[in-house]
Amino acid sequence: MAHRIPPLRSGHHLQLLEGSGELFPSMVATIDAALREVRLETYIFDFSGSGAEIAYALERAARRGVTVQVVVDGLGSGALPPASVQRLEMAGVHWHVYSPTGPLGLLWPGQWRRLHRKLCVVDGVVGYCGGINILDDFHDPNHGALQAPRFDFAVRVSGPLVAGMQEAMEKLWRRIEALRRLRSAHLRGTLISLRASGTRAAMPPPKVASHGLPRAKAALLLRDNFRNRTDIERAYLRAIGRAREEIIIANAYFVPGGRMRRALEMAARRGVRVHLLVQGRYEYFMQYYASRPVFGAMLRAGVEITEYEPSFLHAKVAVVDGHWATVGSSNLDPLSLLLAREANLVVEDRAFAQRLRHRLLQAVQHDGSRMEATAYESRSRATRAKEWVALVLVRLALAFQGKKYL
Repeated sequence: MAHRIPPLRSGHHLQLLEGSGELFPSMVATIDAALREVRLETYIFDFSGSGAEIAYALERAARRGVTVQVVVDGLGSGALPPASVQRLEMAGVHWHVYSPTGPLGLLWPGQWRRLHRKLCVVDGVVGYCGGINILDDFHDPNHGALQAPRFDFAVRVSGPLVAGMQEAMEKLWRRIEALRRLRSAHLRGTLISLRASGTRAAMPPPKVASHGLPRAKAALLLRDNFRNRTDIERAYLRAIGRAREEIIIANAYFVPGGRMRRALEMAARRGVRVHLLVQGRYEYFMQYYASRPVFGAMLRAGVEITEYEPSFLHAKVAVVDGHWATVGSSNLDPLSLLLAREANLVVEDRAFAQRLRHRLLQAVQHDGSRMEATAYESRSRATRAKEWVALVLVRLALAFQGKKYL
């Protein structure tokens, strides 16, 4: 039987948050109110600037007896400051690094599967999901200080799907613990621990005050290497296929596969207004140049493409027909959709979707440069050569993993 995308469930209260400037104060307040447990997963944990405020909140929670578990990606977070990690661990924060890269780095294809999702759950009742790392809006680990804030979104959520967020995070934590024990040759203890963790009774979450009317329909979509390999892409394709008026997609590393590309072109040809907001500033060679070769056919089909210019675009969001929206960590590129662990929220709620739509249209109209077909066709041979090289590298990387995408 084919795996089904999780259905939308009602009873959620959602708050759209833009950038770390809105996300971090909300997270700090929620962590400071924690009574029992805080779980956090992130690709990048950077202790500079406002990112330190999250570290301090985790430390305070652990010191007052709250269980705090943090997982960071071994590539995204790189070499963490030993003094900062030691301070958190001394306070009682439990810390794991997902898939440390080791001496070979990414030369070994088995290291290409990364933890890219950004999730936080507090006391099993309040969750955060989006594309924002624990990273100050005005700082970039590779490019230094930014003149304008990074453009990204997250969602604060309470309601039924928080239990799914908690379950996913617990499973990953147990998996990392099991692998750590196996590497330490404690096989017998690992198997006993796994059996026990699979059968322990779940503690009922404490009751907390509701924020507003929990009416929104929403679902948590995960991407992993087992059952949930295509859920996020299928949700996008379903929404695009059903669109009748408008599709707005803001995506940092937009390298769509054939099905996604054809779906957007078909939508534009049947009269749907399709806006793409993509990265206008150079950040990474492969992601920047590999996306460019597909723009020509999309422009000819009537897709409107805007390159975001004030700072780095890091958002992975979309709004369709003003009532369907998604916010999460998954880019529309092969790494996100085929290799990395990702998490997106899908929302069916007109008020939420309209808030996101309004902000995206503002960015399209005031913060970007419209890509014109004539300028695109006249790009230089050097640029076309870079695009070809980037696309070949993407295809080779996928071939090593036995995947076909483009």
